[in-house]
Amino acid sequence: MRFYTLILIIVLHFQSTIAQELNGPELLEKSIAYHDPNGKWATFNAQLHIVMESPNNTNRDSKVVINLPKSYFYVQSKRDNVMSSYTLNKEECTITLNGSNRISEADKKEHNLSCERAKMYKNYYTYLYGLPMKLKDDGTIIGQNIARKTFKGKDYLVLKASYEESVGSDVWFFYFNTETYAMEIYQFFKTDANGNLLKDSGEYIVLTETKTINTIKLPKNRAWYYNKDDVYLGTDILKD
Repeated sequence: MRFYTLILIIVLHFQSTIAQELNGPELLEKSIAYHDPNGKWATFNAQLHIVMESPNNTNRDSKVVINLPKSYFYVQSKRDNVMSSYTLNKEECTITLNGSNRISEADKKEHNLSCERAKMYKNYYTYLYGLPMKLKDDGTIIGQNIARKTFKGKDYLVLKASYEESVGSDVWFFYFNTETYAMEIYQFFKTDANGNLLKDSGEYIVLTETKTINTIKLPKNRAWYYNKDDVYLGTDILKD
């Protein structure tokens, strides 16, 4: 028994030493090596089938195409009897509603259809499915120090990321598995005029399971919660 206790102490000490020796950019590189071992994100070209489940609402079924080399993005979403789509082909924007691109101003307003929203969806899907690789983008400020935190009973290595003013004002925290460096949680907070975190703002997202596409390990399930009171918001599920 003493032998096994000694081994456990040595392992825990070794892991603690790794956490102390790593800085933020080094931890990020290790996580990228886990998720994108062959460096394929820059040439990512794939279609994703995503189902969003949320309380008190019917599922939203989406088909998303991301082609980074050609600067092409497409999303088609259907909920109940309404189907909309957005296409961004470089700078060209196309919108359809129930299969038609002849949309009245009233329908655009009712269904919140606009090219600005198309760009929002492109940024949303590309950023979240491109993590942690997207943390190498210009304008991202990676904290040098990493922390070891316990979240819901599990230990993580935590990386802080903020952004230049031209990019955004939210502050993000990324939680990595202490052994594999897989990204398992991310969390963001709003900030006040002085750049201080608003503790009751923002959300955290729990990632479970992975799905490999183009040799990249993407999160299969993303469950969203409010930071303030742990209220569950919904789950994005990456389907086959």
